[in-house]
Amino acid sequence: MRILSTTYLGCSWRSLRWAITLIALSGHLIAQQSQLAPPNNDGMSDPGQSSSLAATNSVSDDASLRNALTASQIDTILQQKPEVVIELKSFVSDQLQQQGVNTQADSITDEMLFNQIATRPDLRASITLWMRARGYASSADLHRSFSDSENDDDGGALRPGPTLDSLSQIPGTTLSSANASAMLPSTANPAASAGISSSLQGKQGGSVKQARNITDDPEVLRLPTPYNLQSLRDLYTQIPQNTIKLKRFGSDMFINRDSSLLSRNGLGQGNLPIDLPVGPDYILGPGDGITINLWGGISQSLTRVIDREGKVVLPEVGSLVIAGLTLQHAQITIANALKQQFRNAQIDITIARLRTVRVYVVGDVQRPGAYELSSLSTPLNALYAAGGPTGIGSLRTMHHLRGKQIIRDIDLYDFLLHGLRMDDDRFESGDTLLVPPAGPQVAIGGMVKRPAIYEVRSSSSLAELLEDAGGTTVMAALNHVTIERIQANQQRETISLDPPAGGDPQSTSEVIARFNVKDGDRIQVAPILPYSERAIYVEGHVVRPGKYPYKDGMQLSAVLGTYKDLLPEPAMHGEIIRLAAPDLHPETMQFDLAEVLIGNNNVLLQPFDTIRIFGRYEVDSPQVTIRGEVLRPGAYALSQGMTSAQLVKMAGGFKRDALLDSADLTSYTIQDEKKIVSQRLSVRIGEALKAEYQRDDVALKAGDVLTIHQISGWNDIGTSVTLEGEVTYPGSYGLQEGERLSSVLRRAGEFRGTAYPSGAVLIRTQVRDLEEKSRAELIRQIESTSAASRISPSLTAQDQSSTLQAVAAQQAEVLQRLKSQPASGRLVIHVGTDIKSWENTDADIEMRSGDVLTVPKRPGFVLVSGQVYNSSAITFVPGKVAGWYLRRAGGSNDVADRKDIFVIRANGSVVGRRSGGWYGTNVIGTRLEPGDVVVVPQRILGGSLFWRNLLTVAQISSSIAITAAVAGII
Repeated sequence: MRILSTTYLGCSWRSLRWAITLIALSGHLIAQQSQLAPPNNDGMSDPGQSSSLAATNSVSDDASLRNALTASQIDTILQQKPEVVIELKSFVSDQLQQQGVNTQADSITDEMLFNQIATRPDLRASITLWMRARGYASSADLHRSFSDSENDDDGGALRPGPTLDSLSQIPGTTLSSANASAMLPSTANPAASAGISSSLQGKQGGSVKQARNITDDPEVLRLPTPYNLQSLRDLYTQIPQNTIKLKRFGSDMFINRDSSLLSRNGLGQGNLPIDLPVGPDYILGPGDGITINLWGGISQSLTRVIDREGKVVLPEVGSLVIAGLTLQHAQITIANALKQQFRNAQIDITIARLRTVRVYVVGDVQRPGAYELSSLSTPLNALYAAGGPTGIGSLRTMHHLRGKQIIRDIDLYDFLLHGLRMDDDRFESGDTLLVPPAGPQVAIGGMVKRPAIYEVRSSSSLAELLEDAGGTTVMAALNHVTIERIQANQQRETISLDPPAGGDPQSTSEVIARFNVKDGDRIQVAPILPYSERAIYVEGHVVRPGKYPYKDGMQLSAVLGTYKDLLPEPAMHGEIIRLAAPDLHPETMQFDLAEVLIGNNNVLLQPFDTIRIFGRYEVDSPQVTIRGEVLRPGAYALSQGMTSAQLVKMAGGFKRDALLDSADLTSYTIQDEKKIVSQRLSVRIGEALKAEYQRDDVALKAGDVLTIHQISGWNDIGTSVTLEGEVTYPGSYGLQEGERLSSVLRRAGEFRGTAYPSGAVLIRTQVRDLEEKSRAELIRQIESTSAASRISPSLTAQDQSSTLQAVAAQQAEVLQRLKSQPASGRLVIHVGTDIKSWENTDADIEMRSGDVLTVPKRPGFVLVSGQVYNSSAITFVPGKVAGWYLRRAGGSNDVADRKDIFVIRANGSVVGRRSGGWYGTNVIGTRLEPGDVVVVPQRILGGSLFWRNLLTVAQISSSIAITAAVAGII
């Protein structure tokens, strides 16, 4: 992933602040517009909408952040499709313009965009939605492993928010102070802001890409291949351009990562630890503290500080001048003076405190000024205290000045690259360290061990630069070194090294040593090819598929030696797919596998050959099928010499209901290579499985179908019917084939005296299934009927609106009643108390397995339901008609359809005005019996005849179950 370097080449800190503000505003706008984007079925915005709405679907939600593409995945898409970058910038620009920020897509640089993708999860979430809406990313991309997502984040580093200052510095941006102040972060103190800025600068100092090991697979761009071959997948790869942002070599050394080391002015400067010993040649001076230890004739420890005149005061001796003496000389001088006063005394002197010297660090450093340093400090200590060189300060030519005299020229590369410290170059008060501007700089990247920007001498060669960069890796292709060079004040040009064709490494090294680098050069050392040019590939029905090394004169038998190299049952033929010169187009050659394994027909291989072996059941797989009464019916691979008996055994053997006398075998043959002719053969399958009757077995051919029949009447075993209610002996009764209702009733002791046969309910499973399908279809028709077909076209627009609302309410009510009442499965029967009167007639129906007959008691009432004032059960009065019972229920209400009143008899039959018969259309004049139901339907709203008929059927269907409830079934 691309990220800004420490010096942020090509972009100023002001531009960086603009990038941060730009993305912050984008995220703020996206969060606002997330409520406006209408989602479709898959949770994404409609791709047909504008780009400003397509990617703003709840990006602030935690789930969106978790499901977003990682920075590396977005970077991969943008590298493979560079045109997407242009659209993405336009998308961000559109968001800002809708927010009132006047900016153009052209003013958004690539560095700004990629840096924010790497550091902002909310931006990645919005880009993910936008890419999905545009078709640049699929759902499969979101289901991949996101193990590298943490590496793409900034590890929790603080990020600066937009400020009024940064908003005012956006090029071409106008934003009111009110809007800007609303987005200001709440910062408690200036130190926190300084910490944020320092953290961001530290993050810019490197790349978000992790260092790759030399043994890792090379990073390549894989293009789609026309054939699914590993050899072509290797060849269809491109070596991508190195997108790692190079930083200046040595710049990390002066980044202060310890916030506890603060200088007196709060700028965070620190000092390198002084770990050098004070040797006997150390020259003492004013300010140094010494400790004088005496033992022998006297035991005493004295601590003295050399005053400004270079003196120390000693007991019994007085003042003694030691400034300018070395530590060794001073010890001799003090010892001689004290021994005159203390007999037999031994004396030792150590440094208790080092004096400080004032050193001036000027030039191109981060914090120029005067610094109080230890007398043992070196130029490196002073440079570190001043924060190191700036982006234009030199690391190779620094001047240690004492007055007008140059004490030494300092090259930090000696320390950084070779570890040579400047311990012998000590400062004295008043010394100056001057850091001039950097000299020529050259960037080198690619297959070198330390890619970076290096400061070079005026006449440095490429070999010296490679040495500074740690040398090349083993993956470097030294014959593919390109240099982007700047012709001073003129133009850029691209040049390359020209080593001799086919030259040895020695000649290539000589060319590199002769090539002089210049200021501004960008050198790229390309990697070697990402694939092996001497390899063959083996795939398919083999034990060890993969890539194999190629050797000159290599034959096919070297790869396929024996059957141990293959999986069981390989196909007879294999193939070699060869990439033919000069354009490496694939050509296929077939070979006989058995001939190769015995040493015949040995083919000479070439690099990039793909040897493909198929299994016997992969190439036009021969199969046979077994159906019927076996444990595992289905299609089976036809092995060599398979018979019908072996196929039965493969299918798990017979089931208990299998007919062993004969089975059907259907075979298919090709006649005249023009058509298929089927043949049927009866096989004595039971005898074929016996060892002594193997002559009845039949060899199978590809496509054969063997059917094992079921014993006749097997499914009738265990069939029964259930009698409930008012019969003498209720319970379950086994059913004989063809047995009728009257026979079962006689076995149950016929009806009891309290039975009401006219209201008997017979439930049959097959009828319930049919009713359920009919009910579901009726519900579907009602739900899918258009609004236009529900109302009359003659109504005015105002009437249509009110009528449509009423029709919708009526539709919902009817649907609720249909859905809440399951299918009963009732079969209408006409039986009476005297079984002889209807025995062996059409009313004496044949029973089926699972039938349930419920005979209720005489109910003694008539039900009135529907659109009446009092839906209730009314005591049965012999001879009374439906109208009489309707009046007892209060009559019909205002929404009743009085023309379509119908009666549901206790046996389940329906009497309506279109039923015909002697009562004609006078339904309310129908004489009722106990258990009958009078239903007053609701008047159907709307003028469409189709709609009226549809709801009428629905009302009747939902009322049928009432008579079954009377019998106690529901």
